[in-house]
Amino acid sequence: MQTSIVKRGQAPLVISFPHVGTWLPAAIADRMTPIARHLPDTDWHVDRLYACAEDLDATVVTATHSRYVVDLNRATDERVLYPGEDTSELVPLTTFDHEEIYLPGQRPDSRAIEERIALYWKPWHDTLSGEIARLQKHHRQIVLLDGHSIRSEVPRLFDGRLADFNVGTADGAAAHPELLERVVAPLTAQNAFSIAVNGRFKGGYITRHYGNPSQGVHAIQLELSQAIYMEEILPLRWRDDSARRVCDIITRYVTAALDWINGNTGSSIPLQDHSRSETSGVSER
Repeated sequence: MQTSIVKRGQAPLVISFPHVGTWLPAAIADRMTPIARHLPDTDWHVDRLYACAEDLDATVVTATHSRYVVDLNRATDERVLYPGEDTSELVPLTTFDHEEIYLPGQRPDSRAIEERIALYWKPWHDTLSGEIARLQKHHRQIVLLDGHSIRSEVPRLFDGRLADFNVGTADGAAAHPELLERVVAPLTAQNAFSIAVNGRFKGGYITRHYGNPSQGVHAIQLELSQAIYMEEILPLRWRDDSARRVCDIITRYVTAALDWINGNTGSSIPLQDHSRSETSGVSER
């Protein structure tokens, strides 16, 4: 079963998109409410904003299944990411607007949740960790950029309107401070969008689990307000005018991360194999 789409690069850079998937297995979709089947909490179109990834020879790992199947950015032990704040579950039971995801009597039990972890959560993380390990064979340090987006106003999760760009490194634990400073610079160099650093969104499971600077892996989460690049009501259309500006800023953000890694003394070991191949949803380019 394919749980991810991987585009392989050779640069010391991985970009992950755990919440862009929209696939719902029929056995799960049949148990869900009509509202939930619209997948309102998807990170709509966010992967399109990182079009620079291929030119920068980054590795991209994209989820195929909806976060309503299982949330790839949550720990399987349901540990609290933001103490004192509301958040969604490993297998979400309600939408961000507190609407039921499942029909009456159809919520998954503990056995169903364990099955989803085995079928969808673990294979995706095996893929991501495998790509990180592959690159670590050739680079002493790499950067993992975790790409997300969310509606600009979600009262369940935060008060008022969210900042447009929200950068998180788990309060500095997941990435070197110089790297954080470098990637934030192009975000603060413009005055069209607001910025928050290690604010409401400090990084979820992916950032906290994989980010380990002492072991050469630096992880940063970027949570975008969807209002800056798309329509936030159905049909949730991409807005070319504003999205173009956001793409340009994200290109500078991603490039800054790669420049820091490549410029950090002793960060890279020359690659030995530059072959290209395509196998079962994984392309090496």
